Amino acid sequence: MARIKVVIAGCGGRMGKVLLECVAAADDLVLHAALEHAGSPLLGNVVTAGVKITADIEAALKDADVLIDFTRPEGTMQHLAICRKHKVNMVVGTTGLDAQQKAQLGAGAQDIGIMFAPNMSVGVNLIFKLLETASRVLDKGYDIEIIEAHHRHKVDAPSGTALGLGEVVAKTLGRDLAKVAVYGREGVTGERDPSTIGFATVRGGDIVGDHTVLYAGIGERIEITHKASSRATFALGALRAARFLSENKAGMYDMQDVLNLK
Repeated sequence: MARIKVVIAGCGGRMGKVLLECVAAADDLVLHAALEHAGSPLLGNVVTAGVKITADIEAALKDADVLIDFTRPEGTMQHLAICRKHKVNMVVGTTGLDAQQKAQLGAGAQDIGIMFAPNMSVGVNLIFKLLETASRVLDKGYDIEIIEAHHRHKVDAPSGTALGLGEVVAKTLGRDLAKVAVYGREGVTGERDPSTIGFATVRGGDIVGDHTVLYAGIGERIEITHKASSRATFALGALRAARFLSENKAGMYDMQDVLNLK
């Protein structure tokens, strides 16, 4: 059976390096190309036999099967256009995309398979499912807060995963997250509106990613928590998504589809 030809964008970044290791360890995948931005000091470095780090997106994607992209929104949009041109599927873990950029992904999914998820950890995606049950049961009398912590280098807040958790909770409760989310509290804020969903953000050190959804009632608290100790959990989820796309038609998917949790 032919191995899936993988291109890794942002191969010199924290996630990119782990993805390179995980692809090298997989029997059914092969590294087709490794991308970095123009001007990167890594350009030209040899990653593995026959593969040098390049900024030539067109050349990197030619004859590839899937691009795994954990970069920045502007980079992902550039990659999307060329993936559509060459019919290369995409696994997108980029966070911080705005509504227009997400719509562009949706349009691209008419031509190629796109798996887009704020977090590709199997454990986190199981929590997404658990939150549907928890939110249905704890829909009255419980205040909901989402607390997330990441390393000092993370540039967006709240994390894409935290927002994804909030979306699941809000949808289950029949609320619009854009209207009920509270992203910061300072000074005399008054009593808490019971319909709101609060977010708290911590940044420091080398924290890979911690997320907690807190349901605070009278006399009890329920906490659903996921803590990542290694980026390998996200990389392995991304590879699982790459395999999924190789077996499915063009369309927009998420990790719930990959894990058959829908």
